Amino acid sequence: MTVPPSSLPRVDGFAMPPRFAPHARSYIAWPTEVDYRWSLEAAREEHAAIARAIAKFESVTIIADPKDAAEVEHRLGGCVETLKIPINDAWVRDNGPIFVIDGGGGVAAVRFEFNGWGNKYPHDLDAGVPERIAESMAMRCYKAPFVLEGGGFGVDGEGTLIATEQSLLNPNRNPGLSREEIEAGLRDYLGIEKVILLGKGLVEDKDTDGHVDNVCQFIRPGVVLLQTVRDKDNPNYHHAQDNLARLKAARDAKGRKLEIIELDILPYTKEIRGKRYPVPYVNYYVVNGAVIVPALGGPEDAEGLARLAEVFPDRKIVGVPSTALAADGGGVGCITQQLPAGRPVA
Repeated sequence: MTVPPSSLPRVDGFAMPPRFAPHARSYIAWPTEVDYRWSLEAAREEHAAIARAIAKFESVTIIADPKDAAEVEHRLGGCVETLKIPINDAWVRDNGPIFVIDGGGGVAAVRFEFNGWGNKYPHDLDAGVPERIAESMAMRCYKAPFVLEGGGFGVDGEGTLIATEQSLLNPNRNPGLSREEIEAGLRDYLGIEKVILLGKGLVEDKDTDGHVDNVCQFIRPGVVLLQTVRDKDNPNYHHAQDNLARLKAARDAKGRKLEIIELDILPYTKEIRGKRYPVPYVNYYVVNGAVIVPALGGPEDAEGLARLAEVFPDRKIVGVPSTALAADGGGVGCITQQLPAGRPVA
């Protein structure tokens, strides 16, 4: 049910847990045919491989357009559940619900406005996905009155949110809102206390205007993993150094100076349509007992996955194919959305 506009998650005792908190299940949306797609078959193969990898650790629900549900059952029947919802495309991290918890085991959903990353792509169906998912669980769904994409921010679970100015404050999202008004909305609907803003995301990430999950994620409260690059000729070098400087100067909601772990490996795909696309290992997805990591099968994977194994010593590191994801503009974190452990609150 969608709750009255006068009701706010923060007032009702809800706040967003971090991605690395225990999950009840994961959602993945099934790729559709869209104009920018490099290869629909390759995209579906990679989504299926990622779903199978996650299903070894926790339950998975595939959100499928009704016309594609039979194919999902054929490819993945037995290891996933299928939820039929009309969709434009498969980036459920950005258009799906953001789940919040109340500290007593209750879970509710928040539906932020979704405008296709600044009205770049069709989004009429995708904008309605949060309510449909919440309805499937008879879960309360708050409706936030501003645009926000899940890949555009991360939280530590202790009151701190991190994002890039490039995305969060982009005028193609919320042109009538000031930074202060956006931050107030984040406090009301996500229960956070402090916003840390990096400058820009990856240079190549033009579709989402520099989402933060391509460059930085919380590993645990007070500790972040930051994408940097070794090659000063890489176009991302100076942006990464600016982000590093901002993080060094920042304090979180608890007043702590952040521990920053740099990951200075950034592999690129082979040439596709005349371009090579970055595949940041930072755009991983934490599940119960494991970390699902985008991989290319190239020489950088061994070092990249080994570095993540040092960061997550208590979780299994699982590399998954991600060439088509990168060519279409995303990574593993972009096609997944976690449902926190708990019971749905009506």
